[in-house]
Amino acid sequence: MIGLVSYLAFFLTMAGIMAIITLGLNLQWGYTGLFNGGIVAFFGAGAYGTMILGSGPEPGQFGGFELPWLVAITGGILFAAALAWVVGILTLRLKHDYLAISTFGVAVALESLARNAQWLTGGARGMRGFPRPFEEMVGDTFTYGLVFLAIVLVVLALVWWGIERLVHSPFGRALRAIREDETAARALGKNPARLRLWSLVIGSAIMGAGGGLYVSYTAFISPQDLLPVLTFQVWAMLIVGGAGNNRGAVLGAVLIWGVWTLSGFALTRLAPDSMQLDAGSIQYILIGTLIVTMLLWRPEGLLPERISSTTPSPNATMTAGKAAPSRKAN
Repeated sequence: MIGLVSYLAFFLTMAGIMAIITLGLNLQWGYTGLFNGGIVAFFGAGAYGTMILGSGPEPGQFGGFELPWLVAITGGILFAAALAWVVGILTLRLKHDYLAISTFGVAVALESLARNAQWLTGGARGMRGFPRPFEEMVGDTFTYGLVFLAIVLVVLALVWWGIERLVHSPFGRALRAIREDETAARALGKNPARLRLWSLVIGSAIMGAGGGLYVSYTAFISPQDLLPVLTFQVWAMLIVGGAGNNRGAVLGAVLIWGVWTLSGFALTRLAPDSMQLDAGSIQYILIGTLIVTMLLWRPEGLLPERISSTTPSPNATMTAGKAAPSRKAN
């Protein structure tokens, strides 16, 4: 029973981290229409930034500052946001497909940097030894799994609350406006380039927070964690759950992570030994088939976007009523 609960806590922890990353993509694509093809780059920036700031010193290795956990993960988030700002300045004037190719190129470049810059990232062997938060206070491994799950759920709730407040503010309505009709939004005095940049930076910072939590939980990061499959998974989560709907993003994250985990477990147990090397490719085909099925059957996702109408206040109505006769008199 303890083993089952422990595995369930592990599953929900990873699903929660993926949900946080998917919420970041939902702000960029679901509410703004930004096609980010390099999600893993911002996840990796947050993960490596947190590791470099919070881990212990290693001979011949940059970093090892042993900063407190909150400071280290905040630094990782800021590092991801700074990378997004630089990428945004250079690419946000491009069309959707070119923007996707550019951000994908950034992700490949970061993965190559992580694999070869051994003095900075540990190279192919990666970096390890991150002191997990509150682990010494808890002590017991089983209890610590539950404590870290609670930490992830708190961060997920804070990200949810922040994005909900953001998208229901004038800033969020401006994001929807440039997503639907950029020319009309520009005619109303909005600055699409600046709004897109802010959306890219905030969404990427959220992805960096997911990377920081991942490192805090696993105490390890390597170039293998920066493969394009993560970008593929997060897009599948948002498409299945429903773009433009935060509940859909979280639901899609849990469902796709469940499909990915169960398919991996089934392939390792049921597939012949000669097919074990191809198990990863079979998982890609499975997720790809699921994406195509959703796009054909329900392109808006399981939980579609719902835009609430804005009701004019009584004072505004009275003002309009008083103003109309005066214009008529003139």
